[in-house]
Amino acid sequence: MTRHIWWQVVLIVLGVLLVGILLAYLAVNYKTVVRPGHGGTYVEGIAGSPVYLNPLLCGYNRPNHVDHDLCTLLFRGLTRLNARGELEPDMAREWDVTLDGLTYTFRLRANAYWHDGSPVTADDVIFTINLLKDPNFPGPVELGASVWQVVEVEKVNRLTVRFKLPDDQPYAPFLDHSTVGLLPAHILKGIQAADLPTSEFNLNPIGCGPFMLVEIEVENDAIKSLVLEQFSRYYGDTPYLDRIQFRFYPSEQAVFEAYKNGQVEGIARVMPSDLSRAGTLPNLALYSARIARTGLVFLNMDRPGLDFFQESKVRQALMYALDRQRIIDEALGGQALVAHSPILPGTWAYKEDTFHYEYDPGQAGALLDAAGWLLSPDEAVRRKGGQVLAFSLLTSGEPERVKVAEMMAKQWTAAGIAVNVNVVAPMDLYNTLNHRDFDAVLVHLALPGDPDPYPFWHERQIEGGQNYAGFTHRRISEVIEQARIVNGREKRQALYDEFQELFAQEAPAVLLYVPVYTYGVSERIHGVQIGPLMSPADRFRNVSQWWIVPRRVLAKTDE
Repeated sequence: MTRHIWWQVVLIVLGVLLVGILLAYLAVNYKTVVRPGHGGTYVEGIAGSPVYLNPLLCGYNRPNHVDHDLCTLLFRGLTRLNARGELEPDMAREWDVTLDGLTYTFRLRANAYWHDGSPVTADDVIFTINLLKDPNFPGPVELGASVWQVVEVEKVNRLTVRFKLPDDQPYAPFLDHSTVGLLPAHILKGIQAADLPTSEFNLNPIGCGPFMLVEIEVENDAIKSLVLEQFSRYYGDTPYLDRIQFRFYPSEQAVFEAYKNGQVEGIARVMPSDLSRAGTLPNLALYSARIARTGLVFLNMDRPGLDFFQESKVRQALMYALDRQRIIDEALGGQALVAHSPILPGTWAYKEDTFHYEYDPGQAGALLDAAGWLLSPDEAVRRKGGQVLAFSLLTSGEPERVKVAEMMAKQWTAAGIAVNVNVVAPMDLYNTLNHRDFDAVLVHLALPGDPDPYPFWHERQIEGGQNYAGFTHRRISEVIEQARIVNGREKRQALYDEFQELFAQEAPAVLLYVPVYTYGVSERIHGVQIGPLMSPADRFRNVSQWWIVPRRVLAKTDE
């Protein structure tokens, strides 16, 4: 009996020693670390309210872009744009293009599903494109309905679809149109394109993105919030977050108050004028990145009485007379980069050594003198014959843009150019642009994806297009027309280099800045990253990596 007890004691002692040795080994070689865990709800405040949760209509809800932000999480297209504006596979796992640039074949993922569990197939692609091809399609012009109308669409098999452009009409930017979000044919079968804006689908969407709509809160006929839930059958990376809730407010200031009151954990956009205030908010991390837009001033060269806009020396003088860096620093809180080209920096077509207009009021005056616009001894404005060098500058009513316009007018006035500022509502500005009813107008052009400048600067786009300046230059039109049809990036690059050189010489618009977008998120939300943005919705580009719930695990100390 005694011997038996003795062996038990020995075993216990050995066990304790082994456990001690194991614990010592773990303490020396391993440590407890925090890893992302699944679960939690992120709550974001955003100025505006959803109207069309439909990828074919979401571009209408301007200027707050709420619909587009939400559609990015709910829907997916065949392809998507990365931070450099280059195409990557999305719903399509791969594609190929024939050597003549006329036929594009896309192969869909076999593991892609709609939020109701139905598989995504070529039928959905064809259904979506046929809506775009419909002459009565009511969606935004940037979706390229006019392009799709001449494209043949063919179902090769259940997961393969083919597009064929007209013979002898290659179109290099065509792939950019494949980023449009797809619609479910089995849900919307039979709907006409003209009826899309009134469809119940717009607020009850069935998408194929990483999140699906599960809840809408309505108060006094206005949507106050909605909840998106992780879609378990999404083909991409599984998000750590269970849910994202969006709460909608009438203004950016109201969003700030909501954060201060603990109602939201994110501020969709921090305006430049609010940056200093944002820095005082507790536990708010700010993320900033260049966005694919250019702030510029269109000069209406077809405006009666403003024929001086057709003089290149006058247009060059307008550039030299502006201290654009000062405008950025004082009007935009430093949240922009000076623009030197109509093509965005950081993209493949940008010409790094493009000519820079530096602030030089002396050069501005010399150019105006050479063009015959002279200052009289007793006046502060320039004249040629009996004509005064004067015009109106139109802008929308956002405080930052009004301040930019006022600073420009002041600097031009110092050069002897009489400029007054007119302020209108954003939608009125769009209407004014379309009717060419302006002298000069300050706008932000969205320039995501392919750098094709054809819509804004080709002479065929003056009537009914987006050449709002009415600018005519035969060689520029030839260059950007050729760049649309040649195959190969190197050939297109050479043409765009020439385009940028000619643009700098002619100065057909007053280039100002490339804006910086700032996003505010509580430090409680981990994994947030932000790079160059094609649109504000790209702040969610790595949303699958965001996390709230920590998971503690053992890891080797050398990791």
